[in-house]
Amino acid sequence: MDLEINIKFTLHFYESFPLFFKLKTMMEGVVIKSTGILHTILDSNDNIYLCTLKGSEKLKKLPFTNPISVGDKVFFSLEDNSNKGVIEKIKPRINYVIRKSVNLSKRSQIIASNIDLCILLVTIKDPVTTLLFIDRFLVTLDAYKIPTILVFNKIDLHDEKTKIIEETYKSIYNKIGIDTISVSILKGKNINILKDCLRNKTTLISGHSGVGKTSLINLLDGSLDLKVKEISEYHKQGVHTTTFARMLKINTLNGFIVDTPGIRGFGLVDISRKMLSNYFPEMKKASCQCKFNDCLHINEPKCNVIISLKNGLISESRYKNYLNMLDDSENYRYNKYKK
Repeated sequence: MDLEINIKFTLHFYESFPLFFKLKTMMEGVVIKSTGILHTILDSNDNIYLCTLKGSEKLKKLPFTNPISVGDKVFFSLEDNSNKGVIEKIKPRINYVIRKSVNLSKRSQIIASNIDLCILLVTIKDPVTTLLFIDRFLVTLDAYKIPTILVFNKIDLHDEKTKIIEETYKSIYNKIGIDTISVSILKGKNINILKDCLRNKTTLISGHSGVGKTSLINLLDGSLDLKVKEISEYHKQGVHTTTFARMLKINTLNGFIVDTPGIRGFGLVDISRKMLSNYFPEMKKASCQCKFNDCLHINEPKCNVIISLKNGLISESRYKNYLNMLDDSENYRYNKYKK
């Protein structure tokens, strides 16, 4: 009799306080979009969830303006069989791509994390991609050991002058082991070569506005039908079509593409003056024979980097861009983020 009473009491207690006993369903997924306080998460079954970040994760003292980035793998909880929930924990990042924040806080912004490959779209004109921009980007990617391919787009628009410029660019980077591909997204030329590089990978696509990022993604998966805008005739620059980073699943490639907002400039973060030359492969190799271990390769005696430059083993443009980055007063290594 006592057992029957206890069972009835327990059932009544559960029915009276359902919220108290409600259990959270813990799940795992990847962040595919992050806008303000709301983050879109994709699970392994292609289900979509909208989540906010747990308060304790927000309060962690990180040198980043955004605690969550596209590509982050997270644990999140749901209630009431809803598609809304809370991100409970961010899994350790394998790598991430960062740039300076646009504000004055001296903090940095994570563009994306857990990247297998980066495609930097380059155009010789409309808009112009400078060698300085390319070198700044490559330094950041090399610092986090993310392979990069330079993809030269709009070759269908080239005249004799721009063909020479492109070949000069490609020669500079091929010599230091960076792969390059020339394509016409408009005409579909050499796109299959690029597709082979993207299969089974999470790939970050970056570059200035107007270089063809959105058009390329549409070509990789026509079902996405992303909005494309024309080049601004007044400024001869791209018009922003993507205002935030997003991860798109490309079923035909069994992979993901991370589409980023067009980047006008690329400020370095997390790299000290002393270490900067290590992210120029040709300079790192030459510096082994410098007289001084702390050589900055400016005007020090018996600097093998300068000797290699004079002998044509180091590109003048690369060395000039190194000096430009060296003068950047905000290149400090924060080391505040623990993986």
